[in-house]
Amino acid sequence: MGFRWTSPLAQVLAVGVICFCCPGMFNALNSLGGGGQVDSKVGQNANVALYTCFAIFGLLSGAIHNKLGPKWTIFIGCLAYVLYAGSLLCYNHTKAGAFTIVSGGILGIGAGMLWTAQGAMMMAYPREQDKGKFIGYFWAIFNMGAVLGSVIALAINFNVTEVQSLGDSTYIVFLVIMGVGTLTALSLAPPSSVTHSNGDHIKIQEFPTWIGEIKAILKLFLEWRMVVLIPMFLSSNWFYSYHFSTVNGRYFSIRTQSLNNILYWASQIGGSYSFARVLDYQGVNRRTRALWGLTIISAAFIATWVGGIFFQRTYTIDMPKPNHDFKEGASYVGPLFLYMFYGLNDAAWQTYIYWMMGAMSNDATVLSRYAGFYKCIQSCGAAISWRINAVGTPYMTELIICFALLGLSVPGALFLASRIQDHSEDIEPEKDSHDSDKF
Repeated sequence: MGFRWTSPLAQVLAVGVICFCCPGMFNALNSLGGGGQVDSKVGQNANVALYTCFAIFGLLSGAIHNKLGPKWTIFIGCLAYVLYAGSLLCYNHTKAGAFTIVSGGILGIGAGMLWTAQGAMMMAYPREQDKGKFIGYFWAIFNMGAVLGSVIALAINFNVTEVQSLGDSTYIVFLVIMGVGTLTALSLAPPSSVTHSNGDHIKIQEFPTWIGEIKAILKLFLEWRMVVLIPMFLSSNWFYSYHFSTVNGRYFSIRTQSLNNILYWASQIGGSYSFARVLDYQGVNRRTRALWGLTIISAAFIATWVGGIFFQRTYTIDMPKPNHDFKEGASYVGPLFLYMFYGLNDAAWQTYIYWMMGAMSNDATVLSRYAGFYKCIQSCGAAISWRINAVGTPYMTELIICFALLGLSVPGALFLASRIQDHSEDIEPEKDSHDSDKF
C-alpha cells in the first residue's frame, strides 16, 4: 500500500515532527539551565509558573482535546512555545523577568494541551502489538529536535568560554523552527478519518457533554490503575531541575552545556527506541513484558543515581561555579557519561509509563484523559522540584529526593504490571495480530 496521510503511523510521525520543532527546541533551551540566561532564577521561576499551570490545564486538556480534536489543540499549544522563546529573546534586551514568568505560565497551558493530544494519538492510533514501536518512533523524532537545538546552541556559542547568556541569534533560530512546527499542526487529520491498513477506524467515543467529560476526568482520581501510578507520574519530570540546573547548568561552561545536551537527548533517542522494542516483543505475553520492563528500568536508575551520589560529592551549592569545559579531557568524560545515562533513564521511564497506559485502553477519548491526568501529576512534581531548586536547596538533598521518589514509584508500578492483560479491556482481541500498520 502506498503512502497515506491518514494512516496511524503517518499521523504519529507528523506529531513527532511538530514536537521536534516546539517542545524539542524548548528542551534544548531549558536544559541549558535558566533558558540560557546567566540569571537562572528567572528561568527557574518561569518553570515553576509553567508546571503549575501545566498541572491544572493538563487535567482539563483531555476534555479540550476531545472537543476540539488534535489539530486545533496542538496548534494552540504550539503558539505558547513560540511566545515563551520570544520572551527569552525579549529578556536579553529588557531584563523584564515578569514577562518571561508570565509567558512560562501561558506555556504551561499550551503544553498541557499539546502533550495531552500527543499522548492520546501516540497510544490510541497504533494496534496493540505496535504501541511500543510507535512510542519509540515518536520519542526518537521528538528528541532529535532537542539534539538539533543543542547543536545550534553549540555552534553559535562554541567560542564562548566565560559565563554569559545565549545570544539573540540562538533565540531567533529557535523561534523560526517553532513557527514551522506550529504551522505543521494545521495539517493533522481528524481522528475520524484515520484508518488502519485494513480499513478499520481507530476507536473514538462520542463527546458527551462538558459536564460529562469533567466527571469522567475526575473519576480518574478513583481509578485504581491511575492511583497506583501516581508516584511514577510524579517522579517522571521531577529530576529535570536537578539535571538541567544543578548538574549541567551549574557544573559546566555554556558551550559544554550544549555539547552535553546533544548527547543527553541523543541518549534518549536510543534509550526509548530500544526499550520500546523490548516492550513490544511478541515472544512472551504482555504481563511478562511489563515485568521485564520494570526490572530493567529499576536496575538502570539505581545504578545511575548511585553513581550520581559519588559525582555530587565533588561540588556543593556554596562553591563558586566550577565552569568545567570539555577541553579538560579525561576529567570531563566521567560526568559526561553520567549525564548521558540520566537522559537514557528518563526516556525509558517515560516510554514505560506511556506503554502501560496504552495497555489499559485503545480508545482515543479514554487515552486523552489518561494522558491529561498523567501530565497533571507529572507537572505538579516538576513545579515543586523547580521551586526546590530555585530556593537554593543543597544539591545532595535535591539528588536524594529525586532518587527516593523513583524508588517509591516501583511498588505501584509492580502492582499494575502484574495485572496487565494481553488485550485492553475495551476491545476484543484483534483478528489478525500480524496486521502491522504501514503508511
